[in-house]
Amino acid sequence: MHSPETSSIDVGIIELLDNYFEVIHAQDLELFDKVFHVDCTLYGVKDNQTVLRPYLAYRDAVANRQSPKELGNPRKDEILDFDQISENMAWAKVQLQQFGGVMQDYLNLIKLDGKWWIIAKLYEQVGTY
Repeated sequence: MHSPETSSIDVGIIELLDNYFEVIHAQDLELFDKVFHVDCTLYGVKDNQTVLRPYLAYRDAVANRQSPKELGNPRKDEILDFDQISENMAWAKVQLQQFGGVMQDYLNLIKLDGKWWIIAKLYEQVGTY
């Protein structure tokens, strides 16, 4: 994981983002459940239509496909931008590679009971590799 100024980011958020990158790369469902809050929803756009994936639908999709790691893809990811709104809310703009695409995600983060979670994700493919 690469980031321009990770020293300014709460260590719990750094751990969450590193786990997020590993979830996307290896599709480890045990780790998935530690990264995505059960109320999390993913948002995207396909064919000019909103794509909405609640937690369970996304988890099922991840469980039923080969991971980038299994396909021999290297893990390449970085934190592009970050802001902590309060001690309980933050967002991160991240970039990673999966399934031949360069993806950028906006991750909305929330701290509940002392633990950081991804509560919402907006994603878009911005290139190919």
